[in-house]
Amino acid sequence: MASLLDVSAKTAAFRKLHVPGDPVIAPTVWDAWSARIAEGLGFKALTIGSHPVADSVGKPDGEGMKFQELVYRAKEIARSVEIPVSLDVESGYGLSGEEIVNGLLNAGVAGLNIEDTVHSDEGRLRSPEEHADLVRDIREQSNALGLRFVINARTDLFLRQDGSEEDRADRAIARLKLCAEAGADVLYPVGFHTPELHKRLVAELPLPVNAIARPDQDDLAALKEIGVGRISFGPFLQGLLVEPLKNVLATWKP
Repeated sequence: MASLLDVSAKTAAFRKLHVPGDPVIAPTVWDAWSARIAEGLGFKALTIGSHPVADSVGKPDGEGMKFQELVYRAKEIARSVEIPVSLDVESGYGLSGEEIVNGLLNAGVAGLNIEDTVHSDEGRLRSPEEHADLVRDIREQSNALGLRFVINARTDLFLRQDGSEEDRADRAIARLKLCAEAGADVLYPVGFHTPELHKRLVAELPLPVNAIARPDQDDLAALKEIGVGRISFGPFLQGLLVEPLKNVLATWKP
């Protein structure tokens, strides 16, 4: 288990990197190899993505891995680099805040993503209050250890296209505001938004906003202008390696 002092230093450093308009770019990695490459290029933080990690071990995304398996992989990654690492714990694997926080400490990571699609309960969407309650539980358990893990509270309203499009942004903003009140540090309305909607989300949400980006398509300057505070790549960075790998291997195909 990582020392409290080391984890505390990394959580503090990680939080300071979330500057609206000058976002921390946290490449989404899946093993020590990809993490070391990103660190070697000068990135200041990393995100461990549940989807690419699951793909790397032959498990389905959506909590197809056991939490203990995810923590083990995260520990391998976190100890292979010096920079802060955030772990995507999906919807929390049906665990309590205490169990999640203990896993984070064991892994030696500096933060987490927590989403509102409950994979352990037929993929239902948590109510706004229920999701905020889980964020609050994680925050309180973290504080009890004298730590402040960087909580990235995510809503899947846009990803799921939940309900009417007319008020979806209103509902997402209201939902994430509850998470902010519950102790989140970063807010993640995951999805690819129009510039107008993205600007509205950044303007109306009270904490730095995490944007997902396709590293071969989206524009860093545009996201900076919108004012996001963090950028990650989801499964898209790993996905870009598929065709080059196939092309190399194809020349050796029997």
